[in-house]
Amino acid sequence: MTKEKYKAWVQAARPRTLPLAFSSSLMGSFVAWHDGIFSWTVFSLALLTTLFLQILSNLANDYGDSVNGADNPERVGPARTVQSGAISLREMKAAVITTATLALISGILLIGSGIGFRFSGGWLAFLGLGITAVAAAIMYTAGSKPYGYIGLGDLFVFIFFGLTGVIGTYYLHTHGINAALWLPAAALGLLSTAVLNLNNMRDIKGDALSGKRTLVVIMGSRWARYYHASLVLGALAALTLWTILNFHHPLQFLFLLMALFFTRHLAIVFRNKIPAELDPQLKRLALATFATVIIFGFSILI
Repeated sequence: MTKEKYKAWVQAARPRTLPLAFSSSLMGSFVAWHDGIFSWTVFSLALLTTLFLQILSNLANDYGDSVNGADNPERVGPARTVQSGAISLREMKAAVITTATLALISGILLIGSGIGFRFSGGWLAFLGLGITAVAAAIMYTAGSKPYGYIGLGDLFVFIFFGLTGVIGTYYLHTHGINAALWLPAAALGLLSTAVLNLNNMRDIKGDALSGKRTLVVIMGSRWARYYHASLVLGALAALTLWTILNFHHPLQFLFLLMALFFTRHLAIVFRNKIPAELDPQLKRLALATFATVIIFGFSILI
């Protein structure tokens, strides 16, 4: 493999998205540790499975947007490798299949480490969730009817990056769930959806031209800003409520220090007039989400 080809594959995998992807496994594991039950094997395999799923999503997105025409001159983000010719459609399709297979294998090992390998209702339910997660990662922009093109991307991100990722990881650690767990799960889902919304706000012109009807294209830039604020503030509210319900010491509220960043971030979003200028905020919001999870997690383990 040449140096140029290697760089193209790294670019297609989009490493800057990985901190956000790891956040769901980390959140579920932190809360499980707080509740007194934790498995290093589950933790490690959850991170590995999440890694494969995120890379799969990125590769499939590169492939799908190229095939469906969403990669056009109006697109703002990082150059797509298939569209630029750095990686062929055939190579990318093979990479998608390979990564999907690795995600399934890792997911099966994760399920086995959490609840065993004997067939049961729970085992089959988790296997079904795993297969659905792989399919969702591929079908966001790939396939004949990609759901990302009809305004459903936000819902799927909320479900898989938030609820499923956090609650599923927690269950594999503890073999149970509680009502309060839905709060950190929803918080992460809201912040992950905010990252997607910001991405779609940046790409609104190109998406509208290509027929990619994201939620931002459907509602327009003005309402997308208010929607964005509700996602970010809703996440902070959910984490605050969980902390109040599980209060032990004031340091548990340390994560609220991130409110300073989120306030500045929202001010930039509301002042923005040129969608392309939102691009730097994408990485910052993803890293801020990751930082919020880390601070929240360590504060509840003190």
